[in-house]
Amino acid sequence: MGKQARKLKPTHGERNCEWIEAYCRIPEGQFVGQPVRLRPWQREIVCGIYDSPTRRAIISFGRKNAKTTLSALLLLLHLCGPEARANSQLYSAAQSRDQAALLFSLATKMVRLSPDLRQYVSVRDTAKQLYCAEIGTLYRALSAEATTAYGLSPVFVVHDELGQVRGPRSELYEALETAAGAQEHPLSLVISTQAPTDADLLSVLIDDAKTGADRKVKLWLWSAPDDADPFAEETIRVANPAYGDFLNAAEVMDQAASARRMPAREASYRNLVLNQRINMTNPFIARAAWEACGGEVDESVFERGAWIGVDLSARNDLTALVVVGRDDAGRWHCRAEFFAPELGVTERSARDRVPYDLWARDGWITLTPGGSVDYAFVAQRLCALADQYDVRAIPFDRWRLDVLQGELRRLNRELPIVPFGQGFRDMTPALDALEHALIESRVRHGGNPVLRMCAQNAVATRDAAGNRKLDKAKATGRIDGLVAMAMAMGRAVVTNDPVLDISSFIADPVIA
Repeated sequence: MGKQARKLKPTHGERNCEWIEAYCRIPEGQFVGQPVRLRPWQREIVCGIYDSPTRRAIISFGRKNAKTTLSALLLLLHLCGPEARANSQLYSAAQSRDQAALLFSLATKMVRLSPDLRQYVSVRDTAKQLYCAEIGTLYRALSAEATTAYGLSPVFVVHDELGQVRGPRSELYEALETAAGAQEHPLSLVISTQAPTDADLLSVLIDDAKTGADRKVKLWLWSAPDDADPFAEETIRVANPAYGDFLNAAEVMDQAASARRMPAREASYRNLVLNQRINMTNPFIARAAWEACGGEVDESVFERGAWIGVDLSARNDLTALVVVGRDDAGRWHCRAEFFAPELGVTERSARDRVPYDLWARDGWITLTPGGSVDYAFVAQRLCALADQYDVRAIPFDRWRLDVLQGELRRLNRELPIVPFGQGFRDMTPALDALEHALIESRVRHGGNPVLRMCAQNAVATRDAAGNRKLDKAKATGRIDGLVAMAMAMGRAVVTNDPVLDISSFIADPVIA
């Protein structure tokens, strides 16, 4: 009997589930006011967090699966439930005041609907605070629009919709995470649909959690596979655990049908409903197609014929050069190099919300001395590559052509520099060739993270005739690397060089 009793004793997480169902009420909707009944997948999350040491829990699935409601339930556990610690500070963090107010509103409704909780928790609507006087616990909703989050000491934090953060850094996130270091057992809850790109903060956290390097970081991710039929019901179920339950199946299928009819809505549908990591601005190339081309670059190919695209940007920005060549199997090999001024790299990293400083440390970006890119340094690098490889042409943006030629004259060198316009006439065939090769997985770019960022940011614009060019004004960030890559490949496929001509390029069989 003793052994059986011990076996039936609820775990830490199960006791928390019992408390939620005993004291919390559904805050809104068809069943408002009724006791919460956790679904099996919700119980799995709660038990997963509390049955073993957890520092950070990352939960991600499609929208309308009650992410914020689940956050509010866990918040109340720490405010006035079995996880409450005397005089502790609790916070929720969001990117906007409206989003911050949403979690506060749901938690407040739960308190007011529960005869038990409203006896102990007072609501401070104006300050967006909940206070449990008996324990001394205080919850406050914060937004990124607030002046500061420093000086706090949270024991529990909800990072709501962290996928809205662009880039790998958030001052609010960092302030709260570092502040929690003063606590003995702090807990952070990250709950959101996925971010658009690999370089965004939530993506960085998810990818790190997938490695399993830190056992105190737990991940629950519902996301549809990139290669699945996006409009099939079974695909939708994969990303939406509440589908057919409190998530209206008919409504979701209507959204799928709408996205099928109107391609402009597909990216948004994939991100918000299928919880896929996809840029909602309809980027030039899909993330899945780019990642499929991440094979190792064979630089020996460049010794038999190479083309180097150069995007020489403004002096205080990112400069890119990309070397391309083609192997005997018809695959393109692309090696990218990037240059940026050393002075002010930390500030530019914060401005663009991109880790230039970390990439420079890891060797992906070369920092040139001073506060601007030294064009002489780029010219010297091109000369070195020309000495190393069989460089057939160096396509170059016309408006910076005189700058590079001046530096080459000072070096007393002549290189096969050719002008390459950025308008529809020159860029259309280049983008067609690049897109075709990427879609058919006939590119090896080596997984360069800076080039990946450029690819994810790139947006193509069309004219009335359907011609395309990369539009920096519409891009979500730097695209210099992809511009250079397109110029190099574009020049290569239209050359009359007998080693490579456009007819053989089109006639080649698809290489898996």
